[in-house]
Amino acid sequence: MSSDADYAAFLDKANQDTGANNVFAQSKSVGSKSVNTEVPKALEEIEEYYVSDADEPFEPVSLKFDGDSVPSADNFAKLLSHDSEISSMSEKEFDRRDQYKKVVDAVKKVGSKDVSIFRLEHSSTRAEYYIVSLDKKGGRIVGLKALAVES
Repeated sequence: MSSDADYAAFLDKANQDTGANNVFAQSKSVGSKSVNTEVPKALEEIEEYYVSDADEPFEPVSLKFDGDSVPSADNFAKLLSHDSEISSMSEKEFDRRDQYKKVVDAVKKVGSKDVSIFRLEHSSTRAEYYIVSLDKKGGRIVGLKALAVES
């Protein structure tokens, strides 16, 4: 029969940190750095998810920018300091079922009322979608992004 000390040792071992949280954090770090200036409060309040194989939340985007319009796909990739394949898409291509209207509308409100949507490919199964607009007054590109897992 086991003693109380043996049982306590068993519990201590079972409760040790296995490092599993670190592995999860590393797998989540696929995305691009997309904030280098103040984020509009309205974007921080969005609690919507992009539906894919892994339903991921939309996160704020706020990047310093001094142009007169949202950059092209290639220039947006440079703004993100990313060399992955990037493409632009229309609102209809991005939101075929009108399920992201709240996301698009929030970005329009904090920006110039026009949105640009980019798909940044990380691998054959992972991509990020950026819904962005120009905040000329604030000297920044603002919007939301979400990671998609597409198998």
